Amino acid sequence: MSQSVVPVIEIPEPIRNTVQKRFAKELVGKVRLVFFSQEMECQFCAQTRELMQQVAGWSDKITLEVRDFVRNKDEAKALGIDKIPALAVLGEKGSRIRFFGVPSGYEFQTLTDAIVFVSSGKTQMPAAAVAELNRVATKPIHIQVLVLPTCPVCPVVASLAVQLALTNENVTTHVVEIAEFPQLATRYHVVGIPRVVINETTQFEGLVPLAEFLRHIQRAVQGSPTGVSATI
Repeated sequence: MSQSVVPVIEIPEPIRNTVQKRFAKELVGKVRLVFFSQEMECQFCAQTRELMQQVAGWSDKITLEVRDFVRNKDEAKALGIDKIPALAVLGEKGSRIRFFGVPSGYEFQTLTDAIVFVSSGKTQMPAAAVAELNRVATKPIHIQVLVLPTCPVCPVVASLAVQLALTNENVTTHVVEIAEFPQLATRYHVVGIPRVVINETTQFEGLVPLAEFLRHIQRAVQGSPTGVSATI
């Protein structure tokens, strides 16, 4: 049975030019985009790979490495890759940021933010928030941000979660395009997005202040489950 053809994502020229200028100005260290697909590519694998090839061509500080999810299963496991298409955004010291699904639409902003943050080693986190995160994130924290490319609020929440992962070594952030993984939508009873799941026990929906995000992290560390708590 032949696979359906998924159209290539062409980044509009104005956006491409803006991102290229940002990369030229803000990228400092090398960034490795490690993309996982497989020999018989999944429905959105080819589309994601082609998008990453475009992005990698916009700066000599970005390299794209393509891995086979099956043949390179040990590396996939080490990077926390358990489904495809998947992308690890790695700097010179690594990172704990992963994307699952096509980072298209509004989520393209999250991807470019992640590349800049990883390359520069700098985030936009206020000093007080960094101190509070380091106080509460004393155990491993797994943040999943469930998004859709048509959601204009999702990049705000996802980019914040990316910065949390870069700020504290106990935090890992996965940005998941939920329409491509419907089993997760069922698992987490997703009715609205963005939905944030922390350590499988603590969840909230919509845009919340940073201070409240940190309180959810603290609840997850303490093992105090919460349900949906906020909407925009």
